[in-house]
Amino acid sequence: MPVLALLSALFVVGFEQIVQWKYGATGLVGLLLLTVGTKAKSPALSSAGAVVLAMLVAGPAL
Repeated sequence: MPVLALLSALFVVGFEQIVQWKYGATGLVGLLLLTVGTKAKSPALSSAGAVVLAMLVAGPAL
C-alpha cells in the first residue's frame, strides 16, 4: 500500500510540474481550483478550475 501511495504522489507532483511548465502560474491555479473543488465537493470551485484549464488549452480565439 505505501508503494501505491508513493507512486500516486509522484504522479500528481509530476503532473503539476508539467502543467506549470506548459501553462504557467495560471495553469497551476486552474489545477488547484479543480483539485480543491473536487475534494471539497464544491461544484463552483471545480467548474472554475475546469474553465480556466479549458481556456488555457483552447488558446486565443482568432
